[in-house]
Amino acid sequence: MSSSNVIGSLIFCPECGNLLDIPGGDDDLIVCNQCSYAQSNYEAMEIVTTSSENAFQSPLKSKRHLVQQKGPKTEGAAMIDEKCPNCGNPEMAYHTMQLRSADEGQTVFYNCKKCGHKFSINT
Repeated sequence: MSSSNVIGSLIFCPECGNLLDIPGGDDDLIVCNQCSYAQSNYEAMEIVTTSSENAFQSPLKSKRHLVQQKGPKTEGAAMIDEKCPNCGNPEMAYHTMQLRSADEGQTVFYNCKKCGHKFSINT
């Protein structure tokens, strides 16, 4: 059977183009229901399927590279009068995120602009 008759894991009849049914059981003979073309030893055929990177597009997948490339925002971050435990700087940048379940408090992330020390507190 010619490889031009195999598309992915589908096998088509080389005579009429009909989609061939793969036989079940011990029978290794493929017979076309339309033109009665017969092919044996289909199990020896190697079928390799691949998908291109853009084969299954979705809005979420197309935005994935944007999420992966963006780093945390540090410029223009909110500032708070919190003493840095590392260098003693009296002011730190912070942001909050809801990382635990909705009925629990949020997590506050602190970042010292002077020494770069980072820590978080669950509130």
